Parts: sequence; structure tokens; C-alpha cells
Amino acid sequence: MRRALLAALAFSPALVAPAALPAQQPATSELARLIETKLPAVMPKVVAWRRDIHEHPELSGQEVRTAKLVTDHLRALGIEVQEKMGMTGVVGVLKGGKPGPVVALRADMDGLPVTELVDLPFKSKAKAQWQGQEVGVMHACGHDNHVAILMGVAEVLAGMKAQVPGTVKFLFQPAEEGLGGAQAMVDAGALAAPTPSAVFGLHVWPTRVGSIGIRVGPQMAAAGNFTIIVKGKQTHGSQPWSGVDPIVVASQIVLGLQTIASRQVNVAYLPTVLTVGQIAGGNRSNIIPDSVVMVGTLRTFDDAMRKDIAARITRTAEQIAASAGATALVRIDRGGLVQANDTSLTERMLPTLKRTAGYGGFQTIGPIMGSEDFPVFAREIPSVFFFLGVTPKDKDLATVAVNHSPLFFADEGALETGVRAMANLATDYLSGAKPKP
Repeated sequence: MRRALLAALAFSPALVAPAALPAQQPATSELARLIETKLPAVMPKVVAWRRDIHEHPELSGQEVRTAKLVTDHLRALGIEVQEKMGMTGVVGVLKGGKPGPVVALRADMDGLPVTELVDLPFKSKAKAQWQGQEVGVMHACGHDNHVAILMGVAEVLAGMKAQVPGTVKFLFQPAEEGLGGAQAMVDAGALAAPTPSAVFGLHVWPTRVGSIGIRVGPQMAAAGNFTIIVKGKQTHGSQPWSGVDPIVVASQIVLGLQTIASRQVNVAYLPTVLTVGQIAGGNRSNIIPDSVVMVGTLRTFDDAMRKDIAARITRTAEQIAASAGATALVRIDRGGLVQANDTSLTERMLPTLKRTAGYGGFQTIGPIMGSEDFPVFAREIPSVFFFLGVTPKDKDLATVAVNHSPLFFADEGALETGVRAMANLATDYLSGAKPKP
């Protein structure tokens, strides 16, 4: 997920309502039963792929090795492949043996500039250049799991091609971590010829292994960044009255911004988060600098609310600065899109998700302030995006390392649930089946 997306987030127990379901319910259609017959042979490969990808992570836009692994696998299955679909993106097209609609399944491929601290036989030791520095590279957000799962789904469905009623598009996306990979794929024609009528995706999450969590409607926030440059007047630190101190002004602006979410916005409508994550200014203890640069993030679930808060950010910064004789230049980017699950499609596919949920069962979740670029695929296409739990049974959900941590760990027991869920979502959608939970 995008940088700073999940670094300190996990499902709040207050927002999770586990359903009283058995570990996994029996398949209720011929296609679902056929999928079950394919899983035993595929799952050892999925585990091996995941470990290989985990050991060899690649940063956003640099997923050359991963893309080749995916491409070679899809071609070996007889699936039509399109390479370099937006940077290193890969699109596979599986045409079933029976007529039907088109559905797309998506997995993101990029790692993060994080040095892994988990002691594994396949621990990442990769290094790369990031913002002018050498950094460790790790699949700290779990995209290695996503790729391996979708490769497994491709093998399962290719093995039952004659029974598949329609076409499945496999979208292996680069650069999800804030660098526009989804848009690059769409611009390259990843959703064209044929155009899917539904798209499904998943993300591993620090909830109980094998669980599936989802929310109907707005689920993940739209994230946008802002920059505030506070311009003062440089002077000697011993004579602050001779200048205008932008550090003090910036501090006042930070405090002022905190009142936007806490006092000015109706958070009972939808939650919002406004965070200043970086402040830079000054280079000596006895010099009041000329300017200070502040950088932050704004997370919202509603475009009108985002515009309103953006106006409040600008007004707060400019007026606080003016009151001290300083100026504030505010830049706020448009940001990403809200990830919202299509209501009709989600309700249609809920029985599939409930049936295929693993050890942790099915969960209805609350809004998540993290962001994703999956909704770029869903601008014009109904979509469903769900979360797959990967926390081992013996770990405390309240203290376990979460996504983007160098200690993030994914229990491979969740991989089978991921393959089962995605394969069944595709076949149930294509066949129009609505198996009851």
C-alpha cells in the first residue's frame, strides 16, 4: 500500500464483528468443488513463489524480476500475456471454454525501502537506491503474498479452463506504493479489449490468519499530501525581535491544524485524519531561519469534505502566519481516490467470501484511514476489495507488527484462503452463482 498507509494501523476490535462461522464451509457448486480438487497440487507452488518473491523484493517501478516470473508462469499455462503494461505491469487473459462476462483480478508487486528484521530462511537481503541513499528492500506490506496468490489462482482456473464461463483478466500491477502504478496500467490499456464488468482485489492484513474482512461502501480513505512553506525573517537567535521566527509560527500552525478535525469537521459523518509528518528549518542553534517547510497528509472518505478541509488548512496556515508578520504558502495535491466497495456487487459476493473464509472466519470491518490505488481500476467498473488476515494464531493482535514494519510477518496458512477466495469470486461472478452461506 502507499507509503505511510498501514504503518500504525490494525483493525480496531471495536470495529470488527466476527461472524459465527465454521473454519471453512463446504463448496456448494460444481465450479467451487472443482477448485477444491485443484488446490492441493497448486498450494506448494504458491508457497514457493511467495518465498522466492519475498527473498527478492523490488522497489516500485523496478519489478523486472517479479514481472518475468509472472510472465513465464502465465505463458506456461497457455494464458495470453501482455507485458510492460505501465512500467513493469503484466496482464494475463484467460478465455474460458464457455461464453460469459469478463472479470478482472488484481495483485500488486512492489516492495518497500525497509530493511527486514524478521529472521526467516528466505529473509530479504536486497539493497537498492532510494532517494539518493542505499536502503534495504522488503515486502513489508505483503505484496509478495498477493502475487503468489494470483499466480496460484491463474493455475487453478487455467486447469479448469473448459468449465470457466467467460474470461478472466489477471492484473499484476507495479508501483502501488504511491507511484501511480494502477493509473499507468489503465493508461496502457490494461482494462481494454476485453473490458471487465467487475474487478476484485485483496490485501493481507494483521488480523487472524485466514480471516476475511470487508466493508460495504467506503472502506479505505483517499490520501493526499500538502506542503506549507512558512516565510519569516532571518535573524540572530539572541535577538528574535529583530526578525520573524518561522519555527514558532510553524509550531502554531501545527496546533491550529489539529483543531480542524477535532473541532471544525463533523467526524460523526465520516472520519478524517490530518497529520503533519515532516518539518524542516534552520541549521544552527543561534540562527532563526528565514523559512520552514512543513509536509503532511490528509485522509478523507468524501470529496466535498476533502475540499472543505483543504480550504481550512489554507486559511489556518495563512492567517496564523499573518498574525505573526510571516507568510504561508500552502500547496495541497488532489490526492488519491476513496476505495469504496460497490454495494450491489459486494452484497452479491458476500456469500462467496463467507464460504471461503479460513481459520479466522468472516469479519465486517470499519473504515480504514490507509489508502490504496486499487480504486483507479474501479472508476468505471464495480469492484470488491477485501482483507486477508495473516497473523499467526499464537500472536497477540494488539501487539503484532503491522504492514510497513521491518518486523511484519505473514503466516503462509492464509495463502490457501486467498487462492480459494479469489478463484471462487471469479467463477461465482462469471457463472452468476449466488451460493448461500
